[in-house]
Amino acid sequence: MNDAYAAHPAVLSDLIPKSLVRDAALVIGAAGLTGVAAQVSIPLPGTPVPFTLQTFAVLLAGAALGLPRAFLGMALYLALGQLGVPWFASSGGNATLGYVVGFVLAASVVGALASRGGDRTAPRTFATMLFGTLLIYAVGVPWLMVATGLSLPAAFAAGVVPFLIGDAVKVLVATGLLPAAWKLTRR
Repeated sequence: MNDAYAAHPAVLSDLIPKSLVRDAALVIGAAGLTGVAAQVSIPLPGTPVPFTLQTFAVLLAGAALGLPRAFLGMALYLALGQLGVPWFASSGGNATLGYVVGFVLAASVVGALASRGGDRTAPRTFATMLFGTLLIYAVGVPWLMVATGLSLPAAFAAGVVPFLIGDAVKVLVATGLLPAAWKLTRR
């Protein structure tokens, strides 16, 4: 890393003065935002996986918080949901838990990429968000196969195909938001 890059914040949340309280609030906030986004849950025919805004929250949290805080936020979301906090999407049950596990991986990788500038320009943000989305699918689809007994083609048809347009919109919105947020921070 060169000195010019080191003088700039790695991720958007680094613009807030560093403290343990800040980091705890950001981690709890990421988990909470994902839980709220899960409440926008639309059941789709032919799949146990509902359409939600969770993936959008996960990708934004990853980019805004960076690797360690994004990982902790999604791990907290997963752990508290498993302990009974009612903030997972209302339908889907165990069949969708793989996607939630994928959130931890995706937020971590998106956070790592963002800390290296993966959210500074539209093309890099698009690639970062697309990769994060693919990671969620990569964990969610095999879990869906095991939980439901679906074959790979059937799980892909139920766990990916119905979400392609919605996830593309989420990636495109993030592609517009994140570079714009960085431009706003340059005074």
